Amino acid sequence: MARILQGKAEALRASLWVWPVSAAFAAFLLTLVLLAVRPGPDTAWAVLLWPAGTDAASTLLQVVATATMTATTLTFSITVVALQLASQQFSPRLLREFARDAKIQSILALLVSTFVVSLTGLRGMGPGAPTPVLVPALVMFMGLASAGALVGFVGHMVRAVRVDSMMVAVHQETLATIRQTYPSAEDHSKDPEKGLPEGGGTLLKSSRSGFVKVIRPDVLVQVAVERGIFLRLGIRPGDQLVAGAPLGTFWHDKEAGQADPESIEAELARGVEIGFERTAEQDAAFGLRQLTDIAVKAISPGINDPITAAHAISFCADLMVTLQGRKLGPQQHVDAAGVPRVVTPDRDYRYYLDLLCGPLRRYGKSEPIVLTALLRMLRDFASNHKSNEQLEEATRQVDLILETMDPSLVPSDAYEVHALAEKVRLAIRGNLEAAYHDRAGETRSA
Repeated sequence: MARILQGKAEALRASLWVWPVSAAFAAFLLTLVLLAVRPGPDTAWAVLLWPAGTDAASTLLQVVATATMTATTLTFSITVVALQLASQQFSPRLLREFARDAKIQSILALLVSTFVVSLTGLRGMGPGAPTPVLVPALVMFMGLASAGALVGFVGHMVRAVRVDSMMVAVHQETLATIRQTYPSAEDHSKDPEKGLPEGGGTLLKSSRSGFVKVIRPDVLVQVAVERGIFLRLGIRPGDQLVAGAPLGTFWHDKEAGQADPESIEAELARGVEIGFERTAEQDAAFGLRQLTDIAVKAISPGINDPITAAHAISFCADLMVTLQGRKLGPQQHVDAAGVPRVVTPDRDYRYYLDLLCGPLRRYGKSEPIVLTALLRMLRDFASNHKSNEQLEEATRQVDLILETMDPSLVPSDAYEVHALAEKVRLAIRGNLEAAYHDRAGETRSA
């Protein structure tokens, strides 16, 4: 239940309207309460809070309501422009980051709630009645705060639309996902045991279409225990499903009765969350996809910015090195008695390297800056290897880059790429000093 609530909270966090609407409703209720507080005109604390009369209070509320609505309109306009810029210049998959931005949500919430307090407060400013001094005092404070928030919002958006800021945000989120999703390389507690069912079994199908957003193994284990089955999933977070596509396979316990596949499929919906928007909650590949999108856009003919592509690859390099220290592959999940109940698949190093290198070596085959950036990433990958599998994948990617390289490159550019490829091979063979040695930082700089 806690993980389900966490998933709902993540969905609400990605909704730009939640905090502004919640703040507006709370501000409306608070204003109704404050309107009932009407001290006499000679009360000391009332004079201190609002020394003027009802007419001045009404004027203040009208001015603040008008100014705040104008500021709110400006804020929404700037946000829409930033979303459009991020979508066209970098990646449409970055729009979710803006919607999840806590600062943007907080500033919009403050502006909208200030407008609501001002508008609601006007209804209590009748002639002849004592002034509800708490309302104009609150509006004055919120108006000043809104002015400061507007200035802060402009500064925040200037930083947010910088491509480096976007890459840092994606990198940090993906790094957290990797550390949360994958155990360390030395942790073998979730390695599937030998002798677990592989072939046969009863196929389970998806009742919905969309992306696999979250898989909750604890819920799947509970379903497996209740139904007396062993479940082997065939999907992972980030996979795209069509209704009727296989979800996995289950086998009955020897002492258990036969379970109905349709009823199990219905119960699996609690443990497999599917939606039409891909998220990074458990999907480290999504973060790499976002960074790769930025790099591919940067080397497109309309932008021609290979340096940005190289910077995006450097962020990917750090994520790949982090992945090398984690345990990839299928994971086994047991019940309270230690009996294996669920096996969930996962991605391997080849998938991640293909995801990163594939589009960039194809679209950047005629740009030495992009090709050498990929080779630098592979050199770091080889230098931090934890298994022979990782070295084999690094070798494979080097060969693919050289095969894909545009033959029309001038000899000096081609030599630069081949020379760095040899540096990667030195790192694969374990000669790190020679792999990183150069004249003046040529193989470390873009």
